[in-house]
Parts: sequence; C-alpha cells; structure tokens
Amino acid sequence: MAAGIVNTFIQWYVKKRVKQMEVFINNPVETQNAVLSTLLYKAKDTEYGKKYKFKDITSYPDFKNQVPLTGYEDFEPFITRVRQGEKDIIWPGQILWFAKSSGTTNAKSKFIPITKDSLEECHYKAGKDLFSIYAYNNPETKIFEYKNLRLGGTRENYDGFNSKYGDLSAVLIDNLPFWAEWKSTPNKEVSLLKDWEVKMPAIVEQVIKQEVGSFTGVPSWMMVLLRKVLDTTGKEYIDEVWQGAECFFHGGISFTPYIEQYASIFSKPIRYYEIYNASEGYFAMQDTNDSKDMLLMLDYGIFYEFIPMDEFYSEDPTVIPLEEVKLHTNYAIVITTNGGLWRYIIGDTVKFVSQIPYKIRVTGRTKFYINAFGEELMVENAEKALRIAEERTGAIISEYTAGPVFMKGREKGAHEWIIEFTRQPDSLEKFTEILDAELQKLNSDYEAKRYNNMTLNIPIVHSARSGLFYDWMKQRGKLGGQNKVPRLANDREYLDSLLNLDTD
Repeated sequence: MAAGIVNTFIQWYVKKRVKQMEVFINNPVETQNAVLSTLLYKAKDTEYGKKYKFKDITSYPDFKNQVPLTGYEDFEPFITRVRQGEKDIIWPGQILWFAKSSGTTNAKSKFIPITKDSLEECHYKAGKDLFSIYAYNNPETKIFEYKNLRLGGTRENYDGFNSKYGDLSAVLIDNLPFWAEWKSTPNKEVSLLKDWEVKMPAIVEQVIKQEVGSFTGVPSWMMVLLRKVLDTTGKEYIDEVWQGAECFFHGGISFTPYIEQYASIFSKPIRYYEIYNASEGYFAMQDTNDSKDMLLMLDYGIFYEFIPMDEFYSEDPTVIPLEEVKLHTNYAIVITTNGGLWRYIIGDTVKFVSQIPYKIRVTGRTKFYINAFGEELMVENAEKALRIAEERTGAIISEYTAGPVFMKGREKGAHEWIIEFTRQPDSLEKFTEILDAELQKLNSDYEAKRYNNMTLNIPIVHSARSGLFYDWMKQRGKLGGQNKVPRLANDREYLDSLLNLDTD
C-alpha cells in the first residue's frame, strides 16, 4: 500500500516537473532574463548591489556594463568577510555554509558560498530533476524501491566563525531533507567521515547490507569503492551484490576513460546519466538515455554568459548572453547565481551541440590544457584520442595526466603522458602511435606542430605502476570524491611529481 502511494506521488511529480521544464526549453531567453531580474532585485540592498547600482540596471547591456567580470581571486575578499559572519555582503542575510574545493586558481583552496536559495532552488531542485528525467525516460524503473549509493566528501567546521565548510557533496548531505536521507546509503555519519582510508571500508561494510538501485558520484572514486565492494564480497560483478542496480549518475570528470572499467564490473549493461555540477552551482544534466549531450538547466537561479575561448586571454574579451552562442565553439562559462556570485568565471569550458533546446558538452578547463607550443590541446581532444587508442590496443585506462617536454638547445619539444592501465595495451609503442595520430586528426594546431616533427616529436608515454595515482593523490592530501586528477597541464609540476613517486 505504502509503495503504491509513493509511486503515485512520484509519477505525479515527474509529470508536473517535466511540464515546467518545457517552459524554459521553449522560452530560454525569457527565462534567463527573468532569472537575471530576480537576482538583481534580491541583492539590490547588499553591499555588492549598492556598489554596482543594481537598482539602476534594467537590461542585460546595463548589467554587462556596470558589473565587472570576476574570478575567485577578485571575489575572495568578499567571501572572506562573509565567512567571518558579515551579513548582506553579496547576498541577503548571513551565509552559513561554504563548499571547499581544490584551488584551480592561485588559491590553494576555494570557499564557495552556499545560500539557502542555492541549496533549495539549484542543488536540491537539480537532484529531484535528475531522478524525474530518468523516471520519465524509463517508466519501468525500480530505482525508487532501492537506495541510492552516494559517495560524498567530508565536513569540517571552520574554527572561529559561525560557518561550516566541506566538499559540496558533504554540504548537500548535511542539509538533506529526511526523505532524501532515508533513501540514501551510507548514512550521514559514515558519509561525512574525514579520513578516506577509514571511510572507504566503513562505507563498504554498511552498503553491502543494503539494497542499492543507483549510484551517484565521481567515476574515479566510485570505481575505487565498487572494486572494494567486490573484494570484500568475493563477487565478480556488482549486480551480483545488488541485483537491482540499474543506473550510475556521474559527474565531476569525463566518463570516457572509465567506460571499459565500468563495463567490466557489471555482468549486464546499466544506464549512465551524466551531470554537470560544481561547487558554484548545478548547470546541466543528460536528459535522454544513451546521450553524450546535457540539457542546460535555465531555471535554477543561474544567469549564464559566455566568453569565446579564442578571446579568453585577451585584455577585453567578448562576453555574450545565451541567445548569441554558436554551435561547436568552445566557450568559458560566466555565471551569476543565487549563491551570491556575480559575473563569476568558473574555469570550465563547454561547447553547444544544440540550440533547440540548448544542450552542451563539457570540453575542459580554461587552465587544464597544453599550449606550450601553440598546439592548444584541450581535454576533449585527449579523451577522444585515448579512447580510440584503448579500443585498438585492447587497453583499459585507469588514470592519466600529461604535460609538455620543453625544448632544450636543438632538441624539439613533445608531450609526455603518464598512464595507469587497468589492462595493458598489447603494445605501448602501438598505443603511442595511435594516440599521436588521433590527436593530429582531432586538432589541426597539434597536427601542424607535429608535421615532419617540425616543433613536436612523437609523445612520450609511460605505463605507470598500479596504484600510482592513488598514492600521489594521498601524498597531496587529495583523497576523496571531490578531488580530481588533473588531466592536462601547461607545465611539468604534476608530471615530475608523479615520475618521482613512480621511481621511489
């Protein structure tokens, strides 16, 4: 009886929300303009709103001209004051929660404000939408009969001030409504443990006693957890542990390097749904089965702007609203949010693959690329080339990173890759040749630099020992679901650190 009532409610909610989504899908510009107006109105009496005269802004051109573009370094003084308990600085009232993330800027760590509005109208709304979309596309689903296995971060109290911080996932877990907590595993206490080497076995011990139908987390760390589940239970496949397992909702990093790994631990296919969220907000999600594209969610209290990547490093880059984007062009994202961020450059790059509706793919980071020789190699290029090299050599990649080999004297440059394989290629030399050839096909700038070894020699590829990346992340204090292995870098900091650890 209870299950029937729950299913009836779920079906009602799914239909209701899908109709609401159709409104912003059919009216994207109007929806975004309404979001901007609401944000400006709510924050007009804050210190930031007064400084940039939000009350006088009546159009997007006004907003663009009056409010400056910001990065974390620019915004940090305001955030520090908010963390110290000051009210009405960037958003009305006092902000009590902050999502701590690894510093991809000059800061070691970033502390992103999480307001009540951003929790409810963005992050939690997105979580409900994700399951609604999945249920709409798969009416036969039984995931609501089971628990969702979540892999979150850690919570820490920030000493001295009336605020708390942790990984975004931990902030969300700590504020979940009771009904969401009831359908999740592991419980809050275990989910928020700080020490990952204590936390992992504690999670395994708890979840293997539960009935699990879905998974949510970052692919790399979820794979670590699921392999520990298999080791503990002695099973060969995850669906032998949980027969109701049917979907993995994943985000944070590209899923491409992990496709084969996940296929190897399930005896039957499951569905994969990609999400695009960050500490700063929840932006997009896969809205159909078996798609690589994600629907940009336009009614989460986030106003979007975009900078073409070919102008990103210029002194006065072009900044455009949603309606002016072009297909298949790399853009850096600029966001204004109900978390109190104003024209904030988050550091991600995307390209649009559809405008009716607006759908995107994440292509990389503004700082995660290799351009030491003018080759402009993006993560998207790397992922595609590695995938083909995997397929043609029978390899399975666990983790990787790459960077430049700088020219010395008459020596030419190159790219150097450190790759940890779950299954070795039949020939590392063949793997390297395929990787190089595919990168040339995908990237004309790389191809030009490789022509006749004019500027770049063929890549150097190292096969790393098993567990190298885990040990490296542990050494750096970066264990955990919110921490990501940097894929590409324009210097040798990560490469040299890994190579030194590999030879210890």
